[in-house]
Amino acid sequence: MKVLVVHNRYRSEQPSGENNVVDAETALLAAGGVRVSLFERRSDDIAAMSLPRKALVPGRVPWNRAARAELTARLQVERPDVVHIHNTFPLLSPSVLAACADARVPVVATLHNYGMVCPPGTLYRDGRICTDCVGGAPVPAVKHGCYRGSAAATVPMAANLLLNRSRWRSSVTRFFCISDAQRRLLVDAGMPASRMTVKHNFVTDPGVRRVGDGAHVLFLGRLTEEKGVPLLMAAWDRLGGSLGLPLVIAGTGPLSDEVDAWAASRTDVSYVGLQDKAACQALTASAAAVVAPSAWLEAFGLVVVEAMAAGVPTVAPAHGAFPELISDGVTGLLHEPGSAVALADALRDVVADPERNRKMGEAARQRYDEDFTPEVGLRRLVEGYEAAIAAHRTA
Repeated sequence: MKVLVVHNRYRSEQPSGENNVVDAETALLAAGGVRVSLFERRSDDIAAMSLPRKALVPGRVPWNRAARAELTARLQVERPDVVHIHNTFPLLSPSVLAACADARVPVVATLHNYGMVCPPGTLYRDGRICTDCVGGAPVPAVKHGCYRGSAAATVPMAANLLLNRSRWRSSVTRFFCISDAQRRLLVDAGMPASRMTVKHNFVTDPGVRRVGDGAHVLFLGRLTEEKGVPLLMAAWDRLGGSLGLPLVIAGTGPLSDEVDAWAASRTDVSYVGLQDKAACQALTASAAAVVAPSAWLEAFGLVVVEAMAAGVPTVAPAHGAFPELISDGVTGLLHEPGSAVALADALRDVVADPERNRKMGEAARQRYDEDFTPEVGLRRLVEGYEAAIAAHRTA
């Protein structure tokens, strides 16, 4: 099988889970005997552009003729069995779909977020879940400046969504949703149910697993409001040091300074900043629990599966993809979304009984072995490609 992967890489200055997923899948396919090649653009390249070229970037978000022409040429030479599209913003655009249609090659697209119904792809605005644009025109997004807090910056994304909505729905042979929760929301918004399948992300076995009861509670991720950092701080303040374990916060983001100052004022919080992959794996494997208090509707929740792989239970809100990843009371605990009281209670509960905590960690690892290993990931990828090829041939 020959697969061409299409992806616009996010900026390297900020860790990107989507970039990591694309890299992991590409390596997995190659190791599994699939002939895989890449058609990429890098958002990092924008910084080196001349001012006139930079000025043209927003106008090419909905349609980039040069990207279409270049991909058309690649398809004529390589003739892949299937094209797998991940992200097209901002330097590729949905014009790549037209190139695939011209070449009559089936297209698989992974939906890593809610970009098909929300210009910034987050379904989050002003500290709350927002579905104002779902199922309709993205006018509210422009009005509220949902992308980078700017109406002007939001316009190209809103235009992209509006102008290319029907093209995505008619040109993609099969969509990969990364959770059933995401799939249900998008189908309700009008996406074609028959062509949307759930394919969870996989996680490579870290090679380290928890031994003992764990030395801390861990938050690992972007330090933003939507990731629930203010909620976690409020919940930890309520606990008042009663947990008997420190909180370790690893990551970076807009709230870094606030988190650093808060951690410095306490003896039971350690802010360690951005860590490399090995350090993150070690922190996870030494945790009594991983906390993922996201305020938005996570489409997946990679940190939860990474904790599973290390045999560590997770505490997370009962919304988005978390209820299908976490079996409440079995592999972790779910709490009422947005409630600092409920989060504090769940954190207290998850470490209160070491034996119960150990059993939850073992059950979490068993769930990982069943559903989230590279072997499972490769099988589901190839099955999805084969189904798309067969459907395209029939059509």
